[in-house]
Amino acid sequence: MKAPTELISSVGRGVARASGASVLWRGRLDTGGWAGINPRVKSGRFMKILPDYEHMEYRDVYTCLLHRYRHILGLWQPDIGPYGGLLNVVVDGLFIIGWMYLPPHDPHVDDPMRFKPLFRIHLMERKSATVECMYGHRGPHNGHVQIVKKDEFSTKCNQTDHHRMSGGRQEEFRTWLREEWGRTLEDIFHEHMQELILMKFIYTSQYDNCLTYRRIYLPPSHPDDLIRPGLFKGTYGSHGLEIVMLSFHGKHARGTKITGDPNIPAGQQTVEIDLRHRIHLPDIESLRDFNELSRIVLEVREQVRQEQQQEGGPEDAAGLGRQSPQPCAEPPAEQAKGPGDGGAEAAAEPPAQSGQGQPFVLPVGVSSRNEDYPRTCRMCFYGTGLIAGHGFTSPERTPGVFVLFDEDRFGFIWLELKSFSLYSRVQAAFRNADAPSPQAFEEMLKNIQSLAS
Repeated sequence: MKAPTELISSVGRGVARASGASVLWRGRLDTGGWAGINPRVKSGRFMKILPDYEHMEYRDVYTCLLHRYRHILGLWQPDIGPYGGLLNVVVDGLFIIGWMYLPPHDPHVDDPMRFKPLFRIHLMERKSATVECMYGHRGPHNGHVQIVKKDEFSTKCNQTDHHRMSGGRQEEFRTWLREEWGRTLEDIFHEHMQELILMKFIYTSQYDNCLTYRRIYLPPSHPDDLIRPGLFKGTYGSHGLEIVMLSFHGKHARGTKITGDPNIPAGQQTVEIDLRHRIHLPDIESLRDFNELSRIVLEVREQVRQEQQQEGGPEDAAGLGRQSPQPCAEPPAEQAKGPGDGGAEAAAEPPAQSGQGQPFVLPVGVSSRNEDYPRTCRMCFYGTGLIAGHGFTSPERTPGVFVLFDEDRFGFIWLELKSFSLYSRVQAAFRNADAPSPQAFEEMLKNIQSLAS
């Protein structure tokens, strides 16, 4: 996968490159910094699409571009119904560019993220910033960016005919399918999956890059967190790969959807992990028995229910205080439990101090989009997963198992669905994305969830 600056250059939609005579503005994509203009660039190819930057003043660039649009830098979630998205707006050379980040093709959860430009802003002449829509396959064209209010802005394409293809909607769909899924419709034999894909194309393409974006923050981290919080790519059955934000809230951890689907839309809390209730898995042979795993998990659920009754109501998801669970290892031989033991009793034991992992395998009958999941895990916790019918009807939280594999991967076994989701960390550095305070992050989560509801 090429870096964003390389992509711009390769299609002739920009001029920022990593090195050489094509550098117009010496800066870094990850920091948005700049140092000065290189007046030596006289390439006719570039000068056809760009103004004469040799005579442009720093003051104009700062006043008309960087200062004016500084409030749209950072991470954003577009309002695309249940599907959501992840937009990263950065300073790239003399451009401000909005990059839409997309999960890798299903089911390759460990592959890097994909990205494509949706809009760019630059100075075509002194004291005048130009907004260009980058959507479609016919090059940059006229667009508009409006800062609606604090932490919200919108984009509009003024030439949507540039999004159309000569082959009509059928060609547009097939092109979108190759980009979105990396395959053709003939390669997808599952009828329900075909319906979901077609539905997403029809729904998302109607926006024509005329979207409203709301700011999102990366979760704050704490030394006692189980792993580093952040963004993860996860498998969701026929819906493909989706982006989830893992955050820690005292005695609980949450997975919030940044991208979603018609069943569980973006903004909803897909999984919640109870860090007070460890689950010690049985030996590897017993673990293959789904009924045995189900028995253990339901025992823990009953214990959680009883504790909530004793406390006078459901436990506040934020919890009180923090704890730092230790890596899980097999219990010592003299304390080892047989297939009939475990569950809530095992969860109450002190965590093992050894850093050794334990063997892991999915029970027979549990489906997984990706069979290449890790075969050892650090520890497991009781959790609940949100399931619903189409259109987010009859939502309910059902029991499951959170499986921590390593610092960058975890999984969740959906007991009721007999399904397994594998999550892999998004390995990307995002700037201007930290919450100004923990309270601001909590407020952001509430806002995106209320919008999804």
